[in-house]
Amino acid sequence: MTDEFKPIIRDPHKSANMLEQPVAPVPAPQPPSSQTASQQSSPQSAPIPAQPASDQQSSQSWQKLEFSDTAQVASAAPVSPIAQAGQVDPIEQVLSPREVNAGLAKVDPLTRRPRVSSIVLSVAFGLLLLAAAAGVWWLGVRTMEGQSYEDMVWSKFDAALPGWLEPVVHVFTISTVVVATSVIMSIIALVVLIVRKRWLLIAQLAAFGGICFAAAELLKPLLPRPYLINLESNPNNSAPSGHVILAATAGAILLCAVPRMCRALVAVIGWAYAVLVGLSVIAGQWHRPTDVIMALLIVGGVGMLMLAATFANGMDEPGSRASSPSVQIVGSVLLTFGVLGTLYGAYIIWQIQPGLAMSAEWTNSGAHLSTVILTASIASLVFGLVLAMRQLTASPLTKLGLVGAPPAPPKR
Repeated sequence: MTDEFKPIIRDPHKSANMLEQPVAPVPAPQPPSSQTASQQSSPQSAPIPAQPASDQQSSQSWQKLEFSDTAQVASAAPVSPIAQAGQVDPIEQVLSPREVNAGLAKVDPLTRRPRVSSIVLSVAFGLLLLAAAAGVWWLGVRTMEGQSYEDMVWSKFDAALPGWLEPVVHVFTISTVVVATSVIMSIIALVVLIVRKRWLLIAQLAAFGGICFAAAELLKPLLPRPYLINLESNPNNSAPSGHVILAATAGAILLCAVPRMCRALVAVIGWAYAVLVGLSVIAGQWHRPTDVIMALLIVGGVGMLMLAATFANGMDEPGSRASSPSVQIVGSVLLTFGVLGTLYGAYIIWQIQPGLAMSAEWTNSGAHLSTVILTASIASLVFGLVLAMRQLTASPLTKLGLVGAPPAPPKR
C-alpha cells in the first residue's frame, strides 16, 4: 500500500443517459448447461464470433436510450408541486398560458407592471406639461403683451399663410371634418384593442378621452379673460381649444392602442393631424394661439398621467417584447424638434416683445412665424413624449434582459 495519488480517468466517449430512463440490469453470465456444451462440441454448429468491446459499448448505450412506450416517458416528466396538490396556480389566473409556460411572471414582476422609474417619469412629465399649460394661459391672457400678440395673430394669420399650406389648413376649418376624422381614429383604436383583447386598456383610454373632453368644456367658461387692451377679437375666454383637444386626444389614443411596430408611424400621423387642426382654428378665427398651445399641453399632461397608471393588460406580452429602432429614431426626432422649436419660438417672441405693447406693425411677421413654430414644436414635444413613455411603460427591460437594450452596432 502506497501513498501515490492515482486520478480517476473517465471515458469521454461514454454515452450519457440524458433522458434518465430506467435501464434494465444486464444479466450476469451463467455457466453453460449440458445442452449448450453439447451444441458447442457438435461439429455442425458454427462458432459465433466475439463482438468487439466498442460495439458492445455502443449497443449498451443505445439500449439505455430505448424506452418501451410513451407512458414511461410521461411518467418520467417532472410535475409541479401545485399540480400534485390539485390546486390552481394563481399566476395562471392572471396571465395567459403562453406567458406562464415562458416562466417570466414567476421570476420577474416587470412582466406585469412598468418600472418604477418609468412611472415616476410619466408623473413628472405630466405635471410639468400641465404647469406649462397654466403658464402659457397666464402669459397670453393675463398680460398686455400677450393679449396684443394674440389679437395680432388672430386678425392677420390667414393672410400670412404660405400658398401651399393654405388649402390644406382650410380643409380642417370645417368642424365636421375634424369631428369625423377624430371619431374614425378612435374607432380604429377601439377595433385594434378588441382584436388584441386589451379590455383594461380600453377603459383606461376611455377615461383619458373623457378627462380631456371635460377639460375643454369645463375650463372654457371658468377661466377669466380680463380686459387689458382694445381687441378686434371676441373678448370672452376661448381657452382651451376643444377641436385641438379632440384631434390630439384621438391621435394619442390610437398611438397607445396599436402594437409596437406601428407606434412610430402613428405618432407622426397624430402630430401632423394635431398641427393642421391647430393652425386651421387660428386661420379660421375660431381660437387664439394660446388656446391651441394650451390644449396640446393639456392632452400631453393627462396622457402622461394615464401612462403612469398602465396595467398588465395594457403592456406588451412578455414573449413578444423587443426594442424598437423606429420608436427610438422617431421619438428622438420629435423630442429634439419639440425642444429646439419651442426655444426658437420663445426667442422670436422675446425679440418682438418691445413692439407688442404698442401693436407695432413690424411685429406681425415675427408673431405669425412664432405661432407656426410653437404650434408644430409643442405638438412634436407632446407626441414624442407619449411615444417614448408608451414604449417604456409597455415594454420594460426585464431582469432576463428581454427588451429595452438599444440596437447593437454592426459587426465588421
